[in-house]
Amino acid sequence: MNRKADVAIPELTGRLAVVTGGSDGVGLGLAQRLAAAGAEVILPVRNPDKGRAAVDRITAAVPGAAVSTRRLDLSSLQSVADLAGELVAEGRPIHLLINNAGVMNPPTRQATVDEFELQWGTNHLGHFALTARLQPLLVAGNARVTTQSSVAARSGAINWDDPNFEKSYAAGKAYSQSKIANLMFGLELNRRSAEAGWGITSNVAHPGVTATNLLAAQPHMGRTSDTLSVRVIRGFARMGIFTQTVDQGLLPALYAAAHPHAEGGKFYGPKGFQHTAGAPAEQEVYKPARDAADRVRLWELSERLVGVGFAVR
Repeated sequence: MNRKADVAIPELTGRLAVVTGGSDGVGLGLAQRLAAAGAEVILPVRNPDKGRAAVDRITAAVPGAAVSTRRLDLSSLQSVADLAGELVAEGRPIHLLINNAGVMNPPTRQATVDEFELQWGTNHLGHFALTARLQPLLVAGNARVTTQSSVAARSGAINWDDPNFEKSYAAGKAYSQSKIANLMFGLELNRRSAEAGWGITSNVAHPGVTATNLLAAQPHMGRTSDTLSVRVIRGFARMGIFTQTVDQGLLPALYAAAHPHAEGGKFYGPKGFQHTAGAPAEQEVYKPARDAADRVRLWELSERLVGVGFAVR
């Protein structure tokens, strides 16, 4: 992997960016890079203490950075509605939205407060509802929306008969479903925006295999110690093989969200072996997300489940 790979982004002064999952890992790195380019950055976070620590870290690295936190729990549709209502009431156009937050592989099935399987409800439905509710601000800002998928979307499928995995839970399959849904949603959002004239540009990125805390010990998800997978990933990242650090893993999403050459309806990820690491580049949409009819089906299902849709102008 080329450890010197980087993405040069333009001056973003006067632009407002919203980055979910910005208190840690890739999201924190993205927020810092956007702030360094001059953007004002809002970090909606579930944990206020981690949010404050993230702001402190960013402002220490980028003196004078305009960065703040808001309260958001993507596993609660009420929390999503509360945040969106707050931002819509303020009326400030949003220019960049990065749907980055996520949870991964709770060992036993868990549900959101709205009774959705946790990964499906947080990674996909929460972001779908947030983007829908922020639509007026995204339209006003001619926004670029970048949704974070994963290499896990290469395999698996949407479990149409049981999307909440109530009959039989498999952590990996549920995670793959949520990431396939992220990819489908980002592509379908761009198509619908172009068709309806919303002015929103939507694309999708993934970080390859990046040494974040997604598989670290998280007692609130029933995982009391780091998984073997995260220990192996961290080891490989230190050696620079098959995996990459957070500073490298954030580059595809940074490119997709802020580079002038990034396009709507495209999928960006690392260009190295098996797309696990390397400099960002456009890549082929994974097979489980290619069917246009399935993307429409997912959109309509998501609207029904979250009880909010996108306004057609």
